[in-house]
Amino acid sequence: MGAGWVGAIPAAHAQDNAVDYTLTDLSFRDFSGKQLSGTSFAAAEMREANFEKADLSQTILTKASFLRANLAGANLSRTFADRVIFDGADLSNANFTEALLTSSSFNDAILTGADFSGAIVDRFQVAQMCKYANGVNETTGVATRDSLGCR
Repeated sequence: MGAGWVGAIPAAHAQDNAVDYTLTDLSFRDFSGKQLSGTSFAAAEMREANFEKADLSQTILTKASFLRANLAGANLSRTFADRVIFDGADLSNANFTEALLTSSSFNDAILTGADFSGAIVDRFQVAQMCKYANGVNETTGVATRDSLGCR
């Protein structure tokens, strides 16, 4: 294997997506632009945290709170996000495609350009969101109202 082989061994660097954040308080933390795909934030408190342009795809967010958090441009595709609080959060241009969002709340959230294509959202919540949903997602090109099925 020679001396060059040592460089091919993966270094033991801490990776953001290898951490389990279940039941943690991450309020006011900065995760902007981080690669967090496949992690768990179940029942985590993320009040006013910054997840702008973070990759949260395929994460477990059950019972988490993103109260007034910044999720602008974040990738939340294929997340398991039942009973999650997104109240007052900035979800502009967020990608929620194929996410499970049952019993989650989006009161006073900024939805401009958010894409909910293929997501499972409670009918009552969709009706509330359709009252103020607008914009087109910068990445997917899908209108927020169309992704929610607003009439």
